[in-house]
Amino acid sequence: MSGELRDDGEDVDLVRDQVRQIVRYKGLIAAGLVVGLAGGAFLALGGANTYAASSSVMVRAATADPFAAGATPDKGIDIGTERQSAMSTTVAEAAAKAVKQPVKKLQHCLQVTNPPNTLVLRFTCAAPDGEDAAAWVNAFTKSYLNDRESATKATIKKMVKGYQDQLDPLVKQRKDLLDQIDATTDSQVIGTLVSVQTNLLSRITELNGDISGLRALDTTPGVVIKPGAVPDAPTGPGTTLMLGLGAAVGLALGLLAAWLRLVFDPRPRSAGEVTRVMDAPVLGTLPGGRGRRGRRGRQGRQGPAGPQPLLAEGQSTGRLAEEYRAIAFRLSHDRRFAARRRLLVVEPRGSSDTAAAVAVNLSASFAEMGKEVLLVEADLRTPSLSGRLRSADPGRPGWARTPGLAEGGWPAGLQLPVDTGEYGSFDLVPGRRVPNVARALTSGQAGRLFAEADDPGTVVVVLAPPVLSYADALALADRVEGVVVVCDPAEVRREDLARVRELVAGAGGAVLGAVLHRAPAAPGRSRFLPRRPRSGRRAAAPASARDAAPTEPFPAAPERHPVP
Repeated sequence: MSGELRDDGEDVDLVRDQVRQIVRYKGLIAAGLVVGLAGGAFLALGGANTYAASSSVMVRAATADPFAAGATPDKGIDIGTERQSAMSTTVAEAAAKAVKQPVKKLQHCLQVTNPPNTLVLRFTCAAPDGEDAAAWVNAFTKSYLNDRESATKATIKKMVKGYQDQLDPLVKQRKDLLDQIDATTDSQVIGTLVSVQTNLLSRITELNGDISGLRALDTTPGVVIKPGAVPDAPTGPGTTLMLGLGAAVGLALGLLAAWLRLVFDPRPRSAGEVTRVMDAPVLGTLPGGRGRRGRRGRQGRQGPAGPQPLLAEGQSTGRLAEEYRAIAFRLSHDRRFAARRRLLVVEPRGSSDTAAAVAVNLSASFAEMGKEVLLVEADLRTPSLSGRLRSADPGRPGWARTPGLAEGGWPAGLQLPVDTGEYGSFDLVPGRRVPNVARALTSGQAGRLFAEADDPGTVVVVLAPPVLSYADALALADRVEGVVVVCDPAEVRREDLARVRELVAGAGGAVLGAVLHRAPAAPGRSRFLPRRPRSGRRAAAPASARDAAPTEPFPAAPERHPVP
């Protein structure tokens, strides 16, 4: 039962999250609403100049006794056939001739309906003028009745002619018999002729009765029970109702368009979606698009800007610093991280600027908790942390300004103290360019460096290049089991996050969670359009900025904590 309740709760949360994501597409919803209102207004204004008049005719068949009880000829009427006859070209031509209008115009305006279980035909005609609508519908009604009566009279005339053709020879034959009876004196012959003459007379009487019955039929085709009258108001439900219906339909179309946009959007649109794709919690969301807003602002006022400070110093009471503290506290209470205290910080694609900021600030937050923190820059392709962090010891030797020139391979036993202000300090193992990155990351020296987290109260934070750009992070996943993925949901794809999770799991690591950051949309660009993934020149720009020589590098100081 608890499992079923939990599944139901997850389904409700999923629906709630999808609704929130759909509502975010305010532009599409507003566009659908505007289109619906415009359509409703168009229909309302189009119907304002249209008047409809209607008339009703009760169809009846020709009968000799309209008051006879029981079976009547009306029961033999096929009302469907009569409806088609009322819409025929013959009726339309007669009506058009009566009102002096084109036939096609009248055929276009006419509608003939039949209420269920009745012999009533309802004629409806719409026209720009109310008087024209009434005149046209009455013309159609009269034309239909005249056509039906003409057809009935033509049928009676044809039947009377047929009976008359049978009667004339019989009358002539009877006259001949009468002449023969007058001319003969034989009583036996006279009896025979009289008998024949009696039979002829009976047949003649019968045919005369049939002819009289046909001529006596009531050929009234129908009764107009409601003549067409001039309408008092235009047709249609009215402007208010049409606008309301248009708004409802437009809103539905806008929501449908937003839902389709959400379904086919390859990007994760919420923290819940990132959690489902990564199968790991969202540890936090950095406010304000870290590092991008300031860069754009500086470029707009002062020209191109250099690398931005990574540490959230001077913001100890701000949202950004508190978010980093919250992420560090969540990690410290994660049983998987607490068991090994090794943390690998990576991004899926692009540059590692935000990942570097997350690694530095998490190191500072762990140092504030009283832990011994070692930050390892495992980005050996574009190392930059040593030039962007402030040294805690001003007495370093001159070669420490460019750690890449130190003798020996990476990590070469070099650890630099980093001053984090009120947080305290932590040690940095800076990266350097090496001929073989994979060999350096999997070397015994690197393994012993990561093993420092085995000491009580020690935390090792490792910064690696993007997972989907280089395989460096995968080479470290089995040594630094806990992985934190840093990403911008507006720039990363769901398939990228799923690929990162699969690669990390396949390499022997585990994704502890994700840290989200949001970059503001570029000026003049809609935030509903997907951004292009940063690659090529876009990805190379931060690297070139990191390679620039800092104005105030680490000052000289003796080495600390050499790697065994």
